[in-house]
Amino acid sequence: MYKGCLLPLLALLLAPIAAEAAPRRIEVLETTESLSHRMTPVAPLTLQRTPTPPADLPVIEVDPGARFQRILGMGGSLEATTCSNLWRMAPATRREVLRRLLDAKTGIGMNLMRVCIGTSDFTGDPWYSYDDLPPGMSDPELARFSIEKDRAYLLPILKLAREIRPDLRFFASPWSPPGWMKTTGSLIGGELKPGNYATYARYLVRFIRAYEAEGIPILALTVQNEPGVDRSKEKDPKWYYPSCHWTGEQERNFIRDHLGPALKAARLKTRIWCYDHNYNELPSGDDDGISHPRTILSDPAAARFVDGVGFHGYAGKPTGMSVFHREFPTKPLYFTEGSVFSPYGSIDLIERFRNWAQSYNAWVLILDEKGKPNNGPFAASRAAIRLHSDTLEAEYLFEFYNYGHFTREIPPGSTRIGTTAGTFEFSNVAFQRPDGSYTLVVANATQSPRSFALHIGRDWATGQLPPRAVQTLSWR
Repeated sequence: MYKGCLLPLLALLLAPIAAEAAPRRIEVLETTESLSHRMTPVAPLTLQRTPTPPADLPVIEVDPGARFQRILGMGGSLEATTCSNLWRMAPATRREVLRRLLDAKTGIGMNLMRVCIGTSDFTGDPWYSYDDLPPGMSDPELARFSIEKDRAYLLPILKLAREIRPDLRFFASPWSPPGWMKTTGSLIGGELKPGNYATYARYLVRFIRAYEAEGIPILALTVQNEPGVDRSKEKDPKWYYPSCHWTGEQERNFIRDHLGPALKAARLKTRIWCYDHNYNELPSGDDDGISHPRTILSDPAAARFVDGVGFHGYAGKPTGMSVFHREFPTKPLYFTEGSVFSPYGSIDLIERFRNWAQSYNAWVLILDEKGKPNNGPFAASRAAIRLHSDTLEAEYLFEFYNYGHFTREIPPGSTRIGTTAGTFEFSNVAFQRPDGSYTLVVANATQSPRSFALHIGRDWATGQLPPRAVQTLSWR
């Protein structure tokens, strides 16, 4: 009788050991640059205990115990160019494109979108702010403030996007204050006059309230898109577009003395993300690089109003964000603008996350086959989606699926975990999702297949990427 009781007890004690050693299945999604695979499920990997690791393969070590930043969200931009191309489509096509961009189950699950406060350089319309006046006039009471121009197609697209995904979040960036507030008297370049700081803070509060009244809550705003740019200094007028130069000291003073208090007085929950420019460590021309947000956050009275720092990737290296994080480890870093193209773009995106970015937003999601509409000087021929003007049908490019490996497979609330550093042509990044499962994104930018060994704890698996491809590996 004693023996009969002991055997079931022994089996119960050994069960966890057997379960721990059981092989685990790793699901694999794959996209190739040729689009022969488009987030397509391919043969799963088996993660299991082996006496010896696979030989002569690069090893990706995954360390779930090493935990880094928590992801706020990922998405793109719903600026004028993208929205006007959506507006050209038939209503059913428009809804289908937005569904594929936003739906977390049947699309690529974008969940954070950037919008513009007035015009940006990517638009087919004339430049505008929400309070434009003839030369020589001013409107300190903002009596002529109006978002009416956004009703043509921008607000209808934003409302449809939120209908498709009710939890979609938005942050907003201005390219310029109204011209009458500035030293140039126009939207092109110059600086905000110090005497108009309080008025501009009220202008931004008016924008937030106006959009909230339309059912578009603004999670966060940046003070200025690319404050290191002043296009009024250009000799060639083709480079003229809405811009406004801010030094770190000017933005610090504006946030500390005007914008922060104005948002607080208005009881708005909208966060302030400062800077919104490149992660270069050293100044370049009028662009101060990371010394700009350093100036702001070094002032405690300004820093208390700042939720985080926005970065672009047009100058410098992603490691600039790690340098900044070491100085200000409690302030989140957000990647607010910078599309990535080709499998090398996959590597770029991975490196931004490996250097503490808590979000990612692609710039301009839809262009037509001529790269239009675009009144700005930066020629563009490719985005995530191409609109064909003759049929008004949408073509989904490699970038669409590449983004999907991140935007859908790494949901908000995921936490980056430790993995072996990659190279310029073969790299990876891993996250634990909110449900406890894991995601590893691996990218191969070379022209040859790449095999690798995956090592998690005491278990191993062997995987392979085709040439110029990206994979998402998922397991529990």
